[in-house]
Amino acid sequence: MPRIIASFLLFITLVSFKGNEPAGKITWLSLSEAETAAAISNKPILIDLYTDWCVWCKVMDKRTYTNNSLAAYVQGKFYAVKINAETKTAIKWSGRSFNFSSDYKVNEFAIYVTGGRLVFPTTVIIPSNGSAPQAIPGYLKPKELELFLKYFGEGFYKHLSVEEYMQTARSRW
Repeated sequence: MPRIIASFLLFITLVSFKGNEPAGKITWLSLSEAETAAAISNKPILIDLYTDWCVWCKVMDKRTYTNNSLAAYVQGKFYAVKINAETKTAIKWSGRSFNFSSDYKVNEFAIYVTGGRLVFPTTVIIPSNGSAPQAIPGYLKPKELELFLKYFGEGFYKHLSVEEYMQTARSRW
């Protein structure tokens, strides 16, 4: 009898925690997985460039990337990747190898995708047309990130400048 009660209590506990999961869910890929997938399909890559010590990176994880609408949009329109800018492990991208820079205390890949503007968090979009990475520095709320996501996700970047797009774009999230 005690075993049945213990099993029942365990079941109730597990069921009650299920409702506390984050609202939105993004499946984060490795950079190599995203690069391979992007070569096959025509989706851009979204990179969440963070550091372990960055408070705003953690806030963005909890408040922005868990937004249901944003997470669903990212899942449908992008290959999402998280990269710790301070990783000492070599990062391979587009036939190159990026190593840790002891001068800058970050991986050279972070320098490459941000154009040397090291701000954390930084959201980086690598468009599907193979053009240069586009870095958007700083913490972004869902409604702020939405505009950039749709600019690249809907292909507006192919025929409008960011400034032109932002004049008429409206957030819905």
